[in-house]
Amino acid sequence: MSALSDQLVTYAILAYLVAMISHAVEYALGNARAVPAKAAAPARELVGAGVGGVGGTVDEPAAPAVTRPGRSGARAELAGRVAGWLTALAVALHLGALVTRGIAAERMPWGNMYEFVLTVTWIGSAAWLAVLVKRPQLRRLGLFLTLVMVLLLAFAELKLYVQVTPLMPALQSYWFIIHVSTIVFASGIFLLGVVPATAYLLRSGWEQGRRSFPYTLAKRLPGAAGLERLTFTLHAFAFPIFTFAVIAGAIWAEAAWGRAWGWDPKETWAFISWVVYAGYLHARATPSMKRSVATWISILGFATMLMNLFGVNFFFTGLHSYAGV
Repeated sequence: MSALSDQLVTYAILAYLVAMISHAVEYALGNARAVPAKAAAPARELVGAGVGGVGGTVDEPAAPAVTRPGRSGARAELAGRVAGWLTALAVALHLGALVTRGIAAERMPWGNMYEFVLTVTWIGSAAWLAVLVKRPQLRRLGLFLTLVMVLLLAFAELKLYVQVTPLMPALQSYWFIIHVSTIVFASGIFLLGVVPATAYLLRSGWEQGRRSFPYTLAKRLPGAAGLERLTFTLHAFAFPIFTFAVIAGAIWAEAAWGRAWGWDPKETWAFISWVVYAGYLHARATPSMKRSVATWISILGFATMLMNLFGVNFFFTGLHSYAGV
């Protein structure tokens, strides 16, 4: 089962990669204008001579112009649909990798950093499919989402991979399910949320007349207002879950170590992330605050999450040193 899980992760990465290429084709060919159909030559009507009249011909009024979708637009639509189906395939393979990893370990697959990253990225991808079903007009965001998936999964495979091992004694508690499941879920939604946040900053810059790189990348993205609303919705949904996860972790720490909070590096960065995301929601609800400023705060929040996931495990030691690398 462990070997099968490893193979499924590789296949998932390849599926995400091909989906990303398909999205890139859609992005490159998108916004193709309709091609005018060839208009028929105006009919000429014979006018007979009569009293006060002159023989000859007159032109009838021209028929209205007819347009048909250009080939580039049709190809972009096809590439986008293919990208969506490939993303769904990648998510299924991704889930299979998690399930087989859990079966091999005889526990939930969250015992080390490698498994944590696999789960967080799957949550983000699955949530993206849910968004795509509800709001298909946002499909071009899939280019950036699949890029993030390829980078994170490849990094997990190359740098974080560890063999399947039993759960260490400190984690053998029912709080492991409660705390880790909620922190994983919230992290996956925050991961998805940073994609429209970044896209919104690029698109809003384009709509404000900035034509320099990287704003030119955004000219074919959905409208800035829709991207900003999606960013807020995802963060407003994830923040209460993240808050519960932090509280559950404090209760577990009280039961396991005799203190609810000890400013361990991971605890400290979790608190920093909570403050930053709370600051984002407060800024978003403040009418005088620019939406772009609030969105930058959300991106800062995700940077603190990355620090908590990677930086703390690589550069610090503490009671939460369960990365396995």
